[in-house]
Amino acid sequence: MRLQVKGRNLPVTDALYEHAERKISRVAKMLPSDDDSTQVELELAVERNPKIERSQIAEITVRSKGPVLRVRETADDMYVAIDAATRKLERQARRYRERRRDRRRGERARAAEAQASADGLAGATLGATTDAGREPRVTKEKRFVMRPMDPQDAALQMDLVEHDFFVFRNDRTNDINVVYRRRDGDVGLIIPEG
Repeated sequence: MRLQVKGRNLPVTDALYEHAERKISRVAKMLPSDDDSTQVELELAVERNPKIERSQIAEITVRSKGPVLRVRETADDMYVAIDAATRKLERQARRYRERRRDRRRGERARAAEAQASADGLAGATLGATTDAGREPRVTKEKRFVMRPMDPQDAALQMDLVEHDFFVFRNDRTNDINVVYRRRDGDVGLIIPEG
């Protein structure tokens, strides 16, 4: 495991680093990887706004051979924030491991049902305005490596990062697809044409 700890508005002390390393290394053992392939980024930040009660923030991103896991926790104390984030990360890693195990036991039928329910999808509108009546603007940009995967793996990744959608490269067609959480709780698949 390679751990990188960054501090924003606070110095990263040896004690903070050692505490984080001890907590995160236990969770990293639950993920499928060898020692050097797991990359862990921990960003520790302090919000300087006095109106924010829980101003200590710990955000962990784990990149391994398996999933990309990301958690963010806030607390009054940085050690408490790190502990809460690692507990949440451990739950995600356990959920990933259980789902992979269930999938190997023959859960392919669910993927076929999800694919069948994706046949009647309609595109989402992007020209909506915000509540204030102004056009939305891009305020954040993310870049990530798109590993080829099947829609079922993409749905699992979406659950692990706790987002409503996930963009991925389909391993069968090599096209960019999107899975998203439907209102009924199922997962939809968007396949662009043309």
